[in-house]
Amino acid sequence: MNKRLSILGIRGIPAAHGGFESFAQGLAPYLVEQGWDVTVYCQAEGSAPIEESSWQGVKLVTISVSQSGPLSTFIFDWKSIVHAANQGGLMLTLGYNTAIFCAWFRLKGITNVMNMDGIEWKRQKWNFVLKTWFYINEKLGSWFSNHLVADHPEIKNHLTRNVAADKITVIPYGADDISSASTDALDVYDLVPGGYGIIIARPEPENSILEIVQAFSAKPRNKKLVVLGNYEDDHEYHQQVKSAASDEVLFVGAIYEIDVVGALRYHAAAYFHGHQVGGTNPSLVEAMGAGNAVVAHNNHFNKWVAGEGQFYFSDRHDCEQVLDKIMADESSLKAAANASHQRFKEKFTWLTILQQYENVLEKHL
Repeated sequence: MNKRLSILGIRGIPAAHGGFESFAQGLAPYLVEQGWDVTVYCQAEGSAPIEESSWQGVKLVTISVSQSGPLSTFIFDWKSIVHAANQGGLMLTLGYNTAIFCAWFRLKGITNVMNMDGIEWKRQKWNFVLKTWFYINEKLGSWFSNHLVADHPEIKNHLTRNVAADKITVIPYGADDISSASTDALDVYDLVPGGYGIIIARPEPENSILEIVQAFSAKPRNKKLVVLGNYEDDHEYHQQVKSAASDEVLFVGAIYEIDVVGALRYHAAAYFHGHQVGGTNPSLVEAMGAGNAVVAHNNHFNKWVAGEGQFYFSDRHDCEQVLDKIMADESSLKAAANASHQRFKEKFTWLTILQQYENVLEKHL
């Protein structure tokens, strides 16, 4: 069996951008160890010719694009698809934002497995034009791909509007199991283990950050709330969040050091997750891998991931009630943390996820 795979749809590895890049950085070397010939397409700025290199046994094909913004993504994705089609083998496309180009694989008779990501066209942050583009490409990705991967059962249910259920396999996102972490990062912010909750999310209304900050700031908590992310002075929503914060809320900015973020997660008393849309959110899974108790927005996406024994809220009032409860009963937080970590170990470890991907890919060679 000739196990050749090209991974497309990301900016490249080693990861420096988002969840899909981190996933590909784990999947590609794992498959190489299992005897696969793996190529990952990487985007660079400029006008240099296509370059080939190697990283941990993975072939990297770097395509330079001189344009900027969304246009650069379109051009890079198209050039990657044409190049990959000429190489042959099986394709794994991560994300459907330019799924229209995958019609090329169909025309060439090349098998393409596509991870459909979340329901991008429902996100509040996009304007009408982009929402329409994502809506159309979600359908095209469903039709043009030979098989789909959904990262959550609710995403699979959503996609069955376009294709039959047996064309979709549910494989969630994974994370590392954090069993220990230094407290050095806490000293920088004058924090103590278990003495704070944490939010790690883009500061957007659909992530319920304002409601969480308002609920936390409604009364003295004798704990801190640490908020990661860039909050800009000229952004209305960002300033609403900061204005609602008591002096127990710390805005520490965007932190990109993996060890620092991991330590802040590991030593937190609870992880606050206000996402209202999406599938299996990487940040939530990473919090569970760190053994965090979870306080999450009450929806099908979050409840399937975090499972029973966690705390859920629908609005600011609900969140305030949850906070009152857990602040008065720390044993409930400990029980929730144990349940969260147990669910993680059963469902979301990287080895489990990567093995499931290999099983799907082998079926489509």
